[in-house]
Amino acid sequence: MTTIVLDLTGLKCPMPVLKARKALTTLRVGDRLEVHCTDPMSLIDIPVMIQETGDRLESTARPEGTIVFVIEKASAADRGDA
Repeated sequence: MTTIVLDLTGLKCPMPVLKARKALTTLRVGDRLEVHCTDPMSLIDIPVMIQETGDRLESTARPEGTIVFVIEKASAADRGDA
C-alpha cells in the first residue's frame, strides 16, 4: 500500500478536483492519495468526486489553513464496476 501526497495549495476551482481525479487513476487498489488544498470549494468538490468515482474518503482535516483529504482507491467491485 502506497500513499501519494498531492500538494494543490494555491490552486482554485476546478483545478484541485481535476488534478486529484487524474492522480486517482494512477493508483492501485488500496493505495491512498493525500490531497492538500487551500480552495474552500474543495470541501464540496472533492467529496462529490469521490461519490462519482466510488473510491473511499478516509478523512478530511483542516490544519493551519489547509484542507487535507485522505482518499483510498477502491476496487472495481467496491465501486460497482465489476
